Amino acid sequence: MNETLTPVAALQPPKALASMAPKKLLINGQWRASASGKTFESLNPATGDVLAHIAEASDSDVDAAVVAARKAFEGSWSATKPFERQRLLLKLADLIDRDYDEFAMLDTLEMGMPIARSSAGRQRVVGMIRFYAGQATAIHGQSIQNSLPGTVLSYTVKEAVGVVGAIVPWNGPLSQAVWKVAPALAAGCTVVLKPSEQASLSPLKLAELIEEAGFPPGVMNVVTGAGAVGAAVAAHPGIDKVGFTGSTATGQAIVRASAGNLKRLSLELGGKSPDIIFADADLDAAVAGAANAVFTNCGQICIAGSRLFVERKIHDEFVHRVAELATRMRIGSPLDHATELGPLASRLQFDRVMGYINAGHEEGAKALAGGARADTGALANGCYVQPTVFADARDDMKIVREEIFGPVISAMPFDSVEEVVQRANNTSYGLGSGVWTRDLSKAHLVAGALKAGTVWVNCYLQLDAAIPFGGYKMSGYGRESGTEHIDHYLQTKSVVVKLA
Repeated sequence: MNETLTPVAALQPPKALASMAPKKLLINGQWRASASGKTFESLNPATGDVLAHIAEASDSDVDAAVVAARKAFEGSWSATKPFERQRLLLKLADLIDRDYDEFAMLDTLEMGMPIARSSAGRQRVVGMIRFYAGQATAIHGQSIQNSLPGTVLSYTVKEAVGVVGAIVPWNGPLSQAVWKVAPALAAGCTVVLKPSEQASLSPLKLAELIEEAGFPPGVMNVVTGAGAVGAAVAAHPGIDKVGFTGSTATGQAIVRASAGNLKRLSLELGGKSPDIIFADADLDAAVAGAANAVFTNCGQICIAGSRLFVERKIHDEFVHRVAELATRMRIGSPLDHATELGPLASRLQFDRVMGYINAGHEEGAKALAGGARADTGALANGCYVQPTVFADARDDMKIVREEIFGPVISAMPFDSVEEVVQRANNTSYGLGSGVWTRDLSKAHLVAGALKAGTVWVNCYLQLDAAIPFGGYKMSGYGRESGTEHIDHYLQTKSVVVKLA
């Protein structure tokens, strides 16, 4: 295992960290301290150092943010023309492009994403905003021929749903925030954004640029803090819709909290995605793809292909090749462009992942690579885990059944298409999946049989703003990206007119 903490050249701290004054809430166009005056620490998971102190919102702060969002929605923002919303979003895209290096550094410092990966996200983030800017001018209803007596005109119009509560996770702070905020603004909604307490700096910077782009006060509000703040957003009667990405357990709590005013929900939740390797696949591509499907972002991705099913005749050779690749991966400072695996995002996440690795050992799985923390030299102060490949895994093992959210692969053999489809679908989740084969008929048959929102064939983790993304079963409901995403932020009104 290549465990290093290579010194990197001195880097200028992001402007967002130039002052150690506490980061504030954004409510109605004003940056202000929380009503309680409380703050929490943002920590660097690579070193344990404090990056910033951030305002911890109270229930009254959430109330104030919702009031501001409602006032803006019912005021000038609701009269804003699609062209103007598009113009503002395109301006925002340009500003993010201008400052993207700072965003990349913030995500690297706050949640340990290797700088090479955070820097590579520019096209996706900027592209998403420009895609949704295009959607702002493509909202339309329908003219409907009806069978009513007499001469009756009927048509539909699309209207913004109202105030949106956007609750985003820590594993992609900027991209996840944009994924919620941009379609809401394109649709004409206003937003109360609640970032993860483990990664708030990029969303706060995003809010600064939304102000700079010229969005009116109250259109974008940010309340930072832990789970209590998210719960207040989810239950607030003044919020018309919640968009949430996170764990299934939290998603279920949001569903219960939404009952008070029957607010609309879109939920992107957990996953335990199967990655299926047939013997006729391009094995060189499949080995790299299977590794990247889990080790990207240190496995902290909901669509990680963590259940690796390999056709028996190539199983041993293939899994050993994946394990060999894992042992060569470079673990180190996320600020080093050569680093492939940085730290896990927090001590809490580190303890969770190590608990699963220990469970794998206890249940009899064999670690062909990794299986322990990475703690040599300067790594000892960070939340580093070795990329782990378990063989001799079984479908009933904890590491196979439950989402780990870390760099852990569980490999298992299979003998037939029917068998692997049944086992792949034998999960409460249904988010991502992968199929590797040169047989086009087999690829389409398996893709059609898998109960998952996305099936990648001979690739993995390929995401685009135009391609819908979401889950089956307990991976949630609703879709993000694609033309239907903006529909989640719109109401349909039918108009029926009796003509003389």
